[in-house]
Amino acid sequence: MTVAMTLKDGVLASQTIAALMESGVIERADPSRLQPASLDLTLSSRAWRVRASFLPSRARTVAARLADGLAMQEIDLSGGAVFERGCVYLVELNERLALPEGVEGAANPKSSTGRIDVFVRLVTDYGAAFDDIPAGYCGPLYAEISPRTFSILAREGSSLNQLRLKCGKFRLDDAALRRLHETAPLVDGAADIAGGLGLSVSLQGENNLIGWRARRHSALIDVDKVGALDPQDFFEPIPAPTSGFIILDPDEFYILASKEALAVPPDFAAEMTPISPGLGEFRVHYAGFFDPGFGWRPDSENSGGVNGSRGVLEVRSHDAPFVLEDGQLVARLVYEKMAARPERLYGESIKSNYQGQGLKLSKHFR
Repeated sequence: MTVAMTLKDGVLASQTIAALMESGVIERADPSRLQPASLDLTLSSRAWRVRASFLPSRARTVAARLADGLAMQEIDLSGGAVFERGCVYLVELNERLALPEGVEGAANPKSSTGRIDVFVRLVTDYGAAFDDIPAGYCGPLYAEISPRTFSILAREGSSLNQLRLKCGKFRLDDAALRRLHETAPLVDGAADIAGGLGLSVSLQGENNLIGWRARRHSALIDVDKVGALDPQDFFEPIPAPTSGFIILDPDEFYILASKEALAVPPDFAAEMTPISPGLGEFRVHYAGFFDPGFGWRPDSENSGGVNGSRGVLEVRSHDAPFVLEDGQLVARLVYEKMAARPERLYGESIKSNYQGQGLKLSKHFR
């Protein structure tokens, strides 16, 4: 009997990922990097500065594309190295996969990565799309890293993105999502459900603060140091506008928060997706994973209530200045069922940096 035949449909929980690590399906992974529904991936010592972002295509490996002349310089990360903003790098990850048929993967930047405007995407051999790992994939994993605003210092063992594994049918359609909201409220108010759960932006802040705008030409950010930096050195605060709207400048990076406080019940996981570009020339720059238990109150299953945490939004305007109004739709959350409830939930006996968050910068800042 294969591993895939023993797995239930859904997103695989931490205890199942751990079992796959022990069986050799996931090689060279660090058990301490397990999250409730994902695994933090880690950089190896091998990296390359490359001429441009690329996909290997369905016919080629990453190594073959690098040998085509795309690699400009090989970099040794064993002692740490600077990834300069505006440049593109490719790093071989420590982890390697030998997935059973029926088990697929998806990757996303970690929350702390997105909040410092570092664009990270997973690349596989014979890959035709970023961040997607086809069922049955066997081979190495790579991270494409492109800092957009701040240069960063990373090293072998640093973690910038994370992996989820999924089996069978796992995504909730709108009808199922409405039923879930009726029994376990997902937001602290009316739910906008159409292709997922809608999130709107809040421009009514506490203490007159509604967000942060990144400063250019700031100092270096060490991705492994927590609470080491002064926010004012890297971001300028955005006061609450009296007009009810702000104007996003093209190609500038903003940290804002959702108006809704949201929750992810223990038997589900969620992922933030950008809204259609037809709704405006901006986007929430990074998709993101939300673990089971995010914003969820332990007694909410009995009380019918929701505690919730705000969604932090990494926003960038494209091409033209764009008006963003209080309450404007900016993103949607798609919910997926878990194959099993994780043994530990987000915020429960693990170091969860953003449980109960409001408007919050990455863990690197004091």
